[in-house]
Amino acid sequence: MKLSRLLSLPLLALAPLALGACSETEGTDGAVASGEAISAIAAPAGTKWADTVTVTPEGGYLVGNPNAPLKLVEFASHTCGHCAAFAATGKPVLKDKYIPTGVVSFELREVFLNSFDVAIAAMAQCSAKEQMQPLSDQVWLNLDQVFTGLQGNPAAVEAAGQLPIDQRFARIAEVTGLTEFFAARGLSADQARACLSDGAKIEALVKSAEAQSTEFQITGTPTFLLNGEKLDVNQWSQLEPLLQRAGAR
Repeated sequence: MKLSRLLSLPLLALAPLALGACSETEGTDGAVASGEAISAIAAPAGTKWADTVTVTPEGGYLVGNPNAPLKLVEFASHTCGHCAAFAATGKPVLKDKYIPTGVVSFELREVFLNSFDVAIAAMAQCSAKEQMQPLSDQVWLNLDQVFTGLQGNPAAVEAAGQLPIDQRFARIAEVTGLTEFFAARGLSADQARACLSDGAKIEALVKSAEAQSTEFQITGTPTFLLNGEKLDVNQWSQLEPLLQRAGAR
């Protein structure tokens, strides 16, 4: 999605949102070489890999060993139903089984399919870096509730889309219930408003996501990279065997 379109004066035109409204990915499974099990890597004393969060140079939020031999990246949209399915089925296993070994890291990068994605991402990134992925997961795990708010007041959303960028996304969050949704999960309305009113940061967020999508030719969500190679899978049941083939246990 082009920066100029996402941040143009009218709100980005939105097709009716649906839980399955995500495109297919195109990649390869052949890039994953078969290997022996990789031995666990201990976290620094007094820490756990599952609690270790790093903001990467690409603007992603990485959980786990930043030097893990198996680096898994997900490109995701917060309004994508397939991404929600992965949050429900794959993320718990990654965080409980694979990330604690230090062998696998998991990085989340943004893809913006619509202006709602921009608002949600800005709010998820508004608090401490350790809260970004948990807040994102809360959106995906409650996507029906979120969609109800996003679709409930189209006239107000359209009016918000006419506002200057430093007012637009804060107003979108207010009229769709996103401000209230995040407040119930620890991000105050004042915090959210401050983050959503920072036009320069919003523009930088969109520009970064656009650059990443272009570089890796992201055509659908979720799209997964393993050690920089794009995979032709979009479900946990397909992804886990590839991690194991690469040496995760």
